[in-house]
Amino acid sequence: MTRDAFDALVIGAGHNGLVCAATLAAAGKRVLVLERHHRPGGAAVTEDIIPGYRASTASYLVSLLLPEVVQELELARYGYRVLNRNPSSFTPLPDGRSLLMGPDEALNHREIAKFSARDAAAYPKYEAWLTRVAECIEPLLTEPPADLLPLPVSWRTRSWRARFRELRRGGRLYRAIRALGDELPQTIELLTGAARPILDRWFESEVLKATLATDAVIGAQQPISAPGTGYVLLHHVMGTAGGARGVWGYVEGGMGAITEAMATCCRARGVELRCRAEVAEILVEGGRAAGVRLNSGEVIRAGTVISNATPEITFRRLLPDAGSLPSAFRAAVERIDYSSASMKINLAVSELPDFTALPGRAEIGPQHRGTIHISPTLEYLEAAYDDARRGLPSRAPILELTIPTSVDQTLAPAGHHIVQMFIQYAPYRLADGQDWDTLREPFADRCIAAVNQYAPNFAASILGRQVLTPLDLERRFALTGGNIFHGAMALHQLFSMRPIAGWADYRTPLAGLYLCGAGCHPGGGVTGAPGRNAAREVLRGG
Repeated sequence: MTRDAFDALVIGAGHNGLVCAATLAAAGKRVLVLERHHRPGGAAVTEDIIPGYRASTASYLVSLLLPEVVQELELARYGYRVLNRNPSSFTPLPDGRSLLMGPDEALNHREIAKFSARDAAAYPKYEAWLTRVAECIEPLLTEPPADLLPLPVSWRTRSWRARFRELRRGGRLYRAIRALGDELPQTIELLTGAARPILDRWFESEVLKATLATDAVIGAQQPISAPGTGYVLLHHVMGTAGGARGVWGYVEGGMGAITEAMATCCRARGVELRCRAEVAEILVEGGRAAGVRLNSGEVIRAGTVISNATPEITFRRLLPDAGSLPSAFRAAVERIDYSSASMKINLAVSELPDFTALPGRAEIGPQHRGTIHISPTLEYLEAAYDDARRGLPSRAPILELTIPTSVDQTLAPAGHHIVQMFIQYAPYRLADGQDWDTLREPFADRCIAAVNQYAPNFAASILGRQVLTPLDLERRFALTGGNIFHGAMALHQLFSMRPIAGWADYRTPLAGLYLCGAGCHPGGGVTGAPGRNAAREVLRGG
């Protein structure tokens, strides 16, 4: 059976696909979104762990969502509400001490000074520097990156109009960088270098450095001493959707409330949204994308096809015809690095964790509201990576716990809670003789036992759990290699080189085929930027 043609067809109803569809529909386009699962949302969904206990299954906090997306899609009108966290982080230590941090400057100074008066004085300067860099970089995230690489004509030909646009974008990039003035040299190190030497230069207390350093390795299979982790550190402080710069918030009803609001906006604008409709192949006719064929055999035609899938899935699985793409482009796609070592565990619990460093389980305390870091030193982080480098789940894993029910009462019965654990390092590629289907539950037990060392009531409080290894993330959410960013956020895969050098403007060598997922600029996180940028390029045409 063949369906009538649409102006645009979006593959995948993750948040970027929904943003892209809603933006196109607002411009009067007839849009269809196809999703293989029974509900839209991709990795930003809220689901039951056990009956009556709901968790954000994969993505679990918001900060990077573009204000433009929130406004243009009228998300607040459709139920989107951010719940701020204060304090925003808590790091317990094995010796019984702890560090609380958040948007309250006085709290930060008081808490950091327990470990170092020097660091307490330096921290506001560090935050101010990151803010200045983020404010310079952020405007560059809402459009295709300037592509000034001298690539050969055989790689891609461009019209004079397109070249002029690149020069204008290059001018904006130059002005943004120039605005940093005397801070440019250290900013270049932040954008290209390793997080560890930067943090070592700024601070002396291990607990502060370790707390900040986890942002540099989230979603990556790299140690904090690796080049490129500085940019990942910056990437995680760019957003303001959590209520302030670099502050991450909960979404009332879980992260699924974001994509539910987006889907409602899409439907209100006339977008047709079909679930349980898995795409088997992108159709190519006359040298351009002409629609898709579903697993059911149904053919749907469209003037433009936009893929929210990873580049690997888009170009290697959905375009099986080797002749539809240049061989050099296909070779570049095969080189994309999807290295990942992230894992998620969602727990329903009968009571709050009672931390030895800051006791209390009957009432919600400051230690429960923010991200709880189980990673006391930089060497602890490095050792965790060293296991992963050898293909082993970390013996002492890096854990980040959040308890959304500390501020959101809609997710669990009164007095009970949801605990979400994000884990590093759980390598996708394991050493010979090991597999995740066998290691899933024992490694989850190890992670829970690690928390129990700091909160002795934790393991006994668990009523139900959901464990998602990197392999599960790939199977469930079509995340190649289990990579939550649709590709590593290393320097050679950022800006004009994401996903492929010379093809960072959401277009592809196949006419009529665009990308709109996190594998494009500016990368991962719930930002909506790739979806919005891609839609604007589709409307621009050419």
